[in-house]
Amino acid sequence: MNKVILMGRLTRDPEVRYSTSGDNQLAIARYTLAVDRRFKRDGDQSADFIRCVAFGKSGEFAEKYFHQGTKIVAEGRIQTGSYQDKDGKTVYTTEVVVENQEFAESKATADSNNNYQPQQQPVASQPTAPAGDGFMNIPDSVDDSGLPFNF
Repeated sequence: MNKVILMGRLTRDPEVRYSTSGDNQLAIARYTLAVDRRFKRDGDQSADFIRCVAFGKSGEFAEKYFHQGTKIVAEGRIQTGSYQDKDGKTVYTTEVVVENQEFAESKATADSNNNYQPQQQPVASQPTAPAGDGFMNIPDSVDDSGLPFNF
């Protein structure tokens, strides 16, 4: 059995493309979920960044209603693949093909979380301050292509 259930926040708005096959257009939405790990590492919260893809009506739903920071539950299956990059090196991919997705918090809760502004104290040894929503910030200096599950 290949089944996965994830709860996390979108790291950015979904990227949606439409494929055409005959007279039909098929929405393909790709997004990344930041999923908190259960245990903290060295006292700091850590997260996994998991690539997801939703097709058809699910993709259209994601395009219309999902935005960066939205907390959702996604259910689906893990799919792996590989391709050759421009240098001839094999790149392995892993993503969740979403079969069902829904909001994990009410709009009122989401709005109050977005308006929350924590008081930050500068810490010299910490390269980035934690985000107010409890998720790790990805420093601007990090190239997204090096993060897991990015294609």
